[in-house]
Amino acid sequence: MGRRQAPFGSWASPQSAQQAVAAGVGIGETAFDRDDALWLEQRPSEKGRSVVVRRRADGHTEDLFAAPFNARSRVHEYGGAAWSMHDGVLFFSHDADQRVYRVDPGMAPARITPDAKLRFADFCFDASRNLLWCVREDHRGDGEPRNSLVTLRCDGDADGGRVRVEGSDFVAAPRLSPDGRRLAWLRWNHPDMPFFACELWLADVDDDGALHGARCIAGGRDEAAQQPMWSSEGELLFVSDRSGWWNLYRWHEGEAQALCPMDAEFGEAPWVFGQCSHAFVAPRRLACSFAQQGISKLAVLDLDTLRLEHIDTSFTRIGNLAAQGGHLLFCGASPRMPASVCRLDLDSGAVEVLRQGSSIAVDPGFTSVGEAIRFPSANAQTAHGFFYAPCNADFAAPPDEKPPLLVLSHGGPTSISTNDYKAGIQYWTSRGFAVLDVNYRGSSGFGRAYREALDGQWGVADVEDCVHGARFLVRRGDVDGARLAVRGGSAGGYTTLCALAFHDSFHCGCSRYGIGDLETLATDTHKFEARYLDRLIGPWPAARELYRARSPIHHLAGFNCPLILFQGSEDKAVPPEQSRRMHAAVKSKGLPVAYIEFEGEQHGFRQAPNIVRALEAEAYFYSRVFGFELADTVGPVAIDNL
Repeated sequence: MGRRQAPFGSWASPQSAQQAVAAGVGIGETAFDRDDALWLEQRPSEKGRSVVVRRRADGHTEDLFAAPFNARSRVHEYGGAAWSMHDGVLFFSHDADQRVYRVDPGMAPARITPDAKLRFADFCFDASRNLLWCVREDHRGDGEPRNSLVTLRCDGDADGGRVRVEGSDFVAAPRLSPDGRRLAWLRWNHPDMPFFACELWLADVDDDGALHGARCIAGGRDEAAQQPMWSSEGELLFVSDRSGWWNLYRWHEGEAQALCPMDAEFGEAPWVFGQCSHAFVAPRRLACSFAQQGISKLAVLDLDTLRLEHIDTSFTRIGNLAAQGGHLLFCGASPRMPASVCRLDLDSGAVEVLRQGSSIAVDPGFTSVGEAIRFPSANAQTAHGFFYAPCNADFAAPPDEKPPLLVLSHGGPTSISTNDYKAGIQYWTSRGFAVLDVNYRGSSGFGRAYREALDGQWGVADVEDCVHGARFLVRRGDVDGARLAVRGGSAGGYTTLCALAFHDSFHCGCSRYGIGDLETLATDTHKFEARYLDRLIGPWPAARELYRARSPIHHLAGFNCPLILFQGSEDKAVPPEQSRRMHAAVKSKGLPVAYIEFEGEQHGFRQAPNIVRALEAEAYFYSRVFGFELADTVGPVAIDNL
């Protein structure tokens, strides 16, 4: 049977929104405890609950705690590294109360921190002192919360920790040497973010856990250090971008030595705690993942010869490395394989998938593979992205029709888009949309200079790259120049709103918890990002006029096309008032606009029904704007002025 002919956007797809969400879990944060493999699962079907899962050596897989417990930290609001396990004993931060719980074998979780306005993350177990080193965020006082490194007594700590490091605005990554005599950690201060300026500190530790001789050994205002790690022999390794790229270094005889200088990134922007792109597979052999042009690769570095041995895999996205007994545990994904927990046998090269993040059967006939593209942008600059053509084995469009284009602007904005399998993108391409996932200037993965290209240019350079990416594909003949949509979440939502306010290239837009008013964001957001805009826009309040000039809410005259907005009611990073005001303003102008707010959601949607509704509502919105019939039956959306 031949392919049926139908307009782009109206194709029937085997991948429904319900299937994509119900079959998927978020995968991350791998570790070994003795021979047991561990990882974290975020489950939309359980209202976004995060569970630590153990795979025993005999193949038995089990959750380490039952509902309603939820391993999630809210330090920095974005959290990460909310758990740690040692010799069968698990410690984790519970989302509901942010208290630390201990789980002994066969026992229910037991609280070890008090009922107070304290948050904890990034745990490091200290066996010799029976302590947990961790980051504590103290919300008990007025003003900004206080961040410090503390130690918790593992059998219970009624005081909520003993402060060991304080005085800086932020701290992270406490890492104890194998003999317990030295501690490495990261610190930075306002107005910097850790991916622009972050110091690596080192101190001696006495028998009581007190620190002595603390000194900064790497990092600074023009250097961002990350991921300190000790070898079993007591050698300290870390990642730094002092060369212009996040490369591997070791601290040796009082100086930092580059291990394998490359135009490649051995780290990512640390938006969350606990990211790990390297792991020791032997005392002198380090497994590491690194990215070039947004594509991950895997290798092993010999620390004596400094020879980098590449490991061939099909994965294009590799992270969260852990190693034990000749095996490497990591999160891997490829264009035709969803994010999965994988175990690699370093001797045989065999890869075993322990947990696939989605149970969807990936059919090549309905799976678009992202094409890495470079395209010219404004001011003779070059930008990057991944282009996904429509793909559906059952349907073809009329020969004279080109597909609508959905341009995606990622969050951060210092984040990165990759070309591994994402059900959310395949939802669109299997229905006849083309998608451009833009790594605009400011994105990670392309070196420090590319990251810094957004300094003072947020709302300008990122938007130009989205606009020029769409125009590039129109010129190339890939898409319909009269049906261009732009869509993003958080910082990507701001880019979307700016594209509609300051350019006329797009014909509709979708903002998920996007920023409409930079002045409000500068005065009403959480501590971690409270001064981020100083770099992206300018110092607040001295640059107030520039903030106003870059805020879409004040430039409604530029809006001339439909807009849909999605928002979580409990969002602390971008408060709901931002989206509510933007909706009211666009509605008052008489433009078609829709607004959907999800009760109980925060920054990013975690609950399966809400994720499904957002995806289907967006599809309904595009069908009304671009004039095609959806193959799916979805609930209608109230669109004002349409």
